Formats: sequence, C-alpha cells, structure tokens
Amino acid sequence: MGVHLITGAGSGIGAVVADKLTARGEELWLLVRDARRAAQLRECYPAARTLVGDLDDPAKLSWAFGHQALPVELDSLLHVAGVVELGTVAETPVKAWQHQLNVNAVAPAELTRLLLPSLRLARGHVVFVNSGAGLRADPTWGSYAASKFAVRALADALRQEEHANGVRVTSVYPGRTATPMQAKVHQQEGQPYDPERWIAPESVATAVLTAIDLPRDAEITEITVRPGR
Repeated sequence: MGVHLITGAGSGIGAVVADKLTARGEELWLLVRDARRAAQLRECYPAARTLVGDLDDPAKLSWAFGHQALPVELDSLLHVAGVVELGTVAETPVKAWQHQLNVNAVAPAELTRLLLPSLRLARGHVVFVNSGAGLRADPTWGSYAASKFAVRALADALRQEEHANGVRVTSVYPGRTATPMQAKVHQQEGQPYDPERWIAPESVATAVLTAIDLPRDAEITEITVRPGR
C-alpha cells in the first residue's frame, strides 16, 4: 500500500484520483485550505488524513506544516489543484497574475520542497497536472499560461535534480477536461458548456495513475492528453 498526497482532491481530476486510490486501499493525505474544507473531505474519505495549507499564500506553508504531522515516507505527491482567470494582458490586473502564479506554480514548488525528505525516503514520484496551456499560450490565456509554463520549468529542473535520489517526476498536459474549472472557463469565454465535448476527468486520472504505477526501471516524463471527440 502506497502513501499519496493530493492537492485539489475536492473536485474534478483530483477527486477522481482520490477515488481511484481509495478503491485500491492506498493511504491518502489531502491538502486543504482550511479546517472547514478538511471536515468536508473527511466525510468523503473517512480513512484519509488532511493537511491544512493555503496554496494562495505559499510563504506560510512552512509555518503551517510546522504545526502538523507530515507523512514520514511519501510514494507520490500529486499536484492537481489549480486556478484560472482569463483576460488579455492589457486587462489582467496584478492580483490575477499573482493569484494564478501562487496557486499554480509557487505553491507546488514550496510544497515539493517541504515534502522532498519524505519523497526521497520512499523513492517517490511527483506528478504535476499541468495543462495544454503549459505548452502554448493563446490570446486571453497569458497569465494562466505563464503560471503553467513555470510549472513545466519546475518539473524539468526537479526531474534532473532528484534523479540521483530516485525521485521520479511526471508532467501531465491535459487538454480541455470536463471539470468545474472548465465550466468556469466557458463562462469567462461567454460560451455554452457541454461536458460531453471534452475529456472525462477519469481519463486524465488514468494517465496520472499509469505514471506512478510504472515499474521502477522506467519513468514517464511527460504525458499529453487530448480530447478524442
């Protein structure tokens, strides 16, 4: 049985990953932003443990974790949480840039740093659920794509730095996926939302589990997932 820490387990891809790992009898740790959210997720995953930390305030994660127990060994750290705010460069305020950079890039970097001792002990795996926007920036996607380009750089550097410690690193680049975030994107775009047009979150979750389940003689460094319809 492995030990896995997931961000973004409350909905979308993260929830499906948590469901699949729970069904396998794995030990889950779920990162949540506050005690209220921790109580809600414990109702869904009674056997899981929770860690409280606000991804929008990564500078305080070290302090928050100093008051909580952390997993001694960690088989995987799954970065699934994310936020998106569309807008042209001319119209996007600093607050929107900072929010997306904090949650999507700086917090994953800090969370990884804090948990690296546990990952090294287990020769664990770090998975960054990135985005197609981490490979290409389209109009109105500049600030979100910038945060996801940063995650790509983080993953690439971490992979080389931690190879000798046995820590594997995978970036997953999903296209549009039928999640609450995608519904928000369509609202921001002023377009009707039809989840049947897009990737099911179960498909992306399968890609994540494929990466962490791969035998130790190999490493999946990148997975690109695109809508098949």
